[in-house]
Amino acid sequence: MKTGVKSKIVGVCILVLLSLGGCKMGDAKFIVSSDSLNNEVFKIKEEICTLPQARVILTNYQNMYATVYGIDLWEQKSQSNDLEEYVKDLTISRLAQIVAMDYLAQEREISLTDDEKEKIKKAAEDYYDSLNDTEKEYMQVKQADIEKLYTRYGLANKLYTFLTQGVNDEVSDEEARVMEAQQIFVSDKNKAEEVQQQLSEGGDFLTVANLYNEAAETEVSFGKNDVVAEVAEAAFALENDQVSEKIKTEDGFYFIKCTNHYHQEKTDANKSVILENRRKEAFDDVYQEFLTSLPSEFNEKVWRKVRVEINEEVKTDNFFQIYEKYCNW
Repeated sequence: MKTGVKSKIVGVCILVLLSLGGCKMGDAKFIVSSDSLNNEVFKIKEEICTLPQARVILTNYQNMYATVYGIDLWEQKSQSNDLEEYVKDLTISRLAQIVAMDYLAQEREISLTDDEKEKIKKAAEDYYDSLNDTEKEYMQVKQADIEKLYTRYGLANKLYTFLTQGVNDEVSDEEARVMEAQQIFVSDKNKAEEVQQQLSEGGDFLTVANLYNEAAETEVSFGKNDVVAEVAEAAFALENDQVSEKIKTEDGFYFIKCTNHYHQEKTDANKSVILENRRKEAFDDVYQEFLTSLPSEFNEKVWRKVRVEINEEVKTDNFFQIYEKYCNW
């Protein structure tokens, strides 16, 4: 049963919500180039992303994860390699997406105003001044690199706003409704019949759950889009304290007891999620088609050598916070 509960880092910039997996832009994979210079990570048309610029984003992602999960996570050999590759892929995907969006912004004749450019300069100065000497040396970054990054993000953000401004922002309570419940899941039909019999005879739901539930959790909360259709149809018809009949799905059988058929706070939060998903769909309709026209090169040799290093003096993680402070348009 998917409940929509995920552990994740959420940057304050809305663009962090736009996901691209791996080292590619949508379906347009990077072309490995052996001619790129040692400080060039990738090139899209004529726009180049340098190694210092990529290190800024990589280092911020690294430290954001360290803040949430603890820096020891990076020191555990069993997990660090996979996590390092994930953060490196995330960095390149996000930066490539931003550059591609900037080209689309130019095509749509969207540009930054003089006032926005001035705010970007102030943001770049603020972030650069927040770095200590070790951080500047580690990332090999200049203030001009920060200003270039903020300019890219600022233009991409304007494009996103432009392409999603016509999205219907009305989300009904029923569409967004989040309920709290207890669940029992079993994969075997015979066990499902045993659960059904015990519940029909008045057995306590939690007691039966402790005996039979194969799901990781018994106490759950979910919206209609977070669960399979069969579960949603049965669960959202329940009132408080009601228990569903056996619900057959592709994976097995569910029993749901409604403990709160309408959670106001979680429903309000879910409205924002639904609205953002609508905006992303509107954006993707235009963006994915545009990607096919963009030639790109990726310097795999250079990026493969980059490693996530643990340095107690390299703590910077406020790149996106400072962007949002100055450039929230």
